Amino acid sequence: MISAAWQGAPVRRILTVLLAFTTLGLAPQRAFAPVFETDFPDPFILPLKGGYLAYATNAGGFAANVQMAFSTDLKTWQLLRSGERLQDALPTLPRWAASGRTWAPEVIRAGGRYVLYFTAADRASGLQCVGVASAADPRGPFVSASETPLVCQKALGGTIDPSPFRDADGSLHLLFKSDGNNPKYLVPSRIWVQPLTPDGLAVTGNPSELIRNDQRWEWRVVESPTMLRDPDGKYVLLFSANHFGWEPDQRMSNYAIGYARCATVAGPCVKAAENPILKSDREGGACLSGPGHQTVFQAEGKLQVVFHAWAATAKCRFADKGRYMYIAPLAWSAGAPVIAPANP
Repeated sequence: MISAAWQGAPVRRILTVLLAFTTLGLAPQRAFAPVFETDFPDPFILPLKGGYLAYATNAGGFAANVQMAFSTDLKTWQLLRSGERLQDALPTLPRWAASGRTWAPEVIRAGGRYVLYFTAADRASGLQCVGVASAADPRGPFVSASETPLVCQKALGGTIDPSPFRDADGSLHLLFKSDGNNPKYLVPSRIWVQPLTPDGLAVTGNPSELIRNDQRWEWRVVESPTMLRDPDGKYVLLFSANHFGWEPDQRMSNYAIGYARCATVAGPCVKAAENPILKSDREGGACLSGPGHQTVFQAEGKLQVVFHAWAATAKCRFADKGRYMYIAPLAWSAGAPVIAPANP
C-alpha cells in the first residue's frame, strides 16, 4: 500500500519516488507513526552537537511559553524540565505580548547568538503578532526587550508562523503569514518574506507576497511557510493549508501540506498542481489526521521533515490528547519534494 501523498500518481512517478528513497537507503514504510506522543504542536527541530532540540507551541495550563524536548536519535524524546516544572525557552514574554497564545517557535543561529522567532498575542491590538528574542544558549532563556512586535500586519488580521531562512549567499530572510482568515477580517491569508539584518533581530526593506489562498483544497488558509532549495539550487516553498482542527463533524482533519516553486527567495512562486503532497490518511492501519506545520532540518546529511498531526483512537477518531510530533525523510522526485514514512 502507498502513502496518501502518492494516491492518483502515475506509475512512472511512483517508481521514481521509490527509486529516490532506495538511492537514499530509505525503504518507504507503510504508515506514518508519531515519534513523540505528547501534545507538542508546531514543532521545530534544531540539530546540536550530541543530539536534537525540539521547540513547540506553548504547553497547556501556562506550563511554558515555549516548551522543549531533546533526543539523541530522533526516536526517543524527553521534555526538558527544571525541577518539577517544564523548562521554558522563553520564560518572560516582552512587554507587548500577553501570555497564553505563544505559538510556532523557530530558532536560527545568527550574530554569534541563537535567535528565536515566535507568535504571541499583542496587548495593544489583541491580534497575534511576531516577536524575536535571543540567547547565548539554545535552551534559553531567550530574552527580548522590544516594546513592539517584530512584524504585525494589523490591516491584514495580524501575523503568525515566522520562519527564518538563510540563503546560499548568507543573507537572512523571515517568512510569515498574514492572518487573513481571522474571523474579524476575512481577507485572503498570504505568505510573505522580508529581509533580516545579519544578526536576525530586525527586518529590513519591504515584505514580498509569495502566495495566498486561492485553491479549493486550501479553504481560506495558507500558513506555516518553510523555504528551502532543491538539489539544483532552486527555491521551494513548503506550506500548510486548510483549517488546522479536527472538528466533531469531520471524519478526519482537512489540514494538509503543499508546495510551490519560486523563481527567487522573494518570488514569484507557482503552486504545484499535485498539491497537497501530504494529507490525512489511514494507510497501513495507522491514522494520520491533519498533518501540517512542517519544518525541515538536516540529520546525518539528509533532509528530514518534522510536523504534527492529531492524536487519534484505534478507530481513527479524535482522541482529545493534542497534536503529536512526526518525523519523515524528505526526498526529491523530478524536482518535487516527497514526504514518506521513515524507517522504524
